[in-house]
Amino acid sequence: MSDEHAPTSADNSPTPRQPRKGLTSTGVRKASSKSARSRSREFALQALYQHLVGRNSATSIDMFTRDLAGFHKSDAAHYDALLHGCIEMEADLNALIAPKLDRKIEELSPIEHACLWIGAYELMHCMDVPWRVVLNEVIELAKEFGGTDGHKYVNGIMNALAPELRADEVNADKAGKKA
Repeated sequence: MSDEHAPTSADNSPTPRQPRKGLTSTGVRKASSKSARSRSREFALQALYQHLVGRNSATSIDMFTRDLAGFHKSDAAHYDALLHGCIEMEADLNALIAPKLDRKIEELSPIEHACLWIGAYELMHCMDVPWRVVLNEVIELAKEFGGTDGHKYVNGIMNALAPELRADEVNADKAGKKA
């Protein structure tokens, strides 16, 4: 872009360009530090949002999501487990989450709701993922995609669910910190 087409300030002098985020000094896009599992959670969150808001079927959501840019960098098996597992266990997950809420489950934002589903599902079925990692991941999802303080709410609910769903692991972790 030549200077004659560059943005100008009020005094008609060229305004400096803002540095572009996510690029190296040579303009090459930086490699993301997100793991394939973290990416799969992001795609699952988007897919579950579609289910919660549009009541779309898991199959149609899955076909749409797999065509999104960057899906190939995710852990497709983990995405499948989260999407299909959460939708199949919707009633059970809601029954587990509802007693921990200070409002009706229908009043949750779809992002918070999907984050809680993902967290509860992983605590129940993904024993290879430490409970603290599960909590951290869903809190990060709520920070990135949710409302201003939604992550704090998700954090509180997940901290109430973890000792119930992973009692031995949580107790061992807490006992280790006291020593």
